[in-house]
Amino acid sequence: MRVSCTVNGSPSVADDVWEGESLLYVLRERLGLPGAKNACEQGECGSCTIYLDDVVVCACLVAAGQAQGRSVRTVEGVATDENLDAVQQAFLDAGAVQCGFCTPGLIVATDDLLRRIPAPTDLQIREALAGNLCRCTGYEKILDAVRLATAQRTGGAPEGGAG
Repeated sequence: MRVSCTVNGSPSVADDVWEGESLLYVLRERLGLPGAKNACEQGECGSCTIYLDDVVVCACLVAAGQAQGRSVRTVEGVATDENLDAVQQAFLDAGAVQCGFCTPGLIVATDDLLRRIPAPTDLQIREALAGNLCRCTGYEKILDAVRLATAQRTGGAPEGGAG
């Protein structure tokens, strides 16, 4: 089957997609967008988090055919032009990137959180990122990155422990 959708603002087509193929596979292997990572293939780790029609989903759980005619935005689409988004830059600046496997999903989840709640509390941050697993950082630098991105987007100073 052929799957036509908009990916990161551009029309995209994947041919010869079989019925059981995941959107994650199509994005990575057919469309050359390796940002979303293939880790658990069960929707448990968050490494493949993307937007599907502006709703955050695990791409490994979405059948590729479900993207037909819809809008998909990956971590590659979070950036604008050639510049990193504030969330992406904050992850770098805060040292929240280690092995990098969880980072794309965390960036998309953080972007989604800050779109919904421009100045989240630490509890809201933890709840929003609960579906994303990281085995390297211990999460504190990730929380620092979200606080820093919040400050950059709102023009304020990063806060901690706002519970």
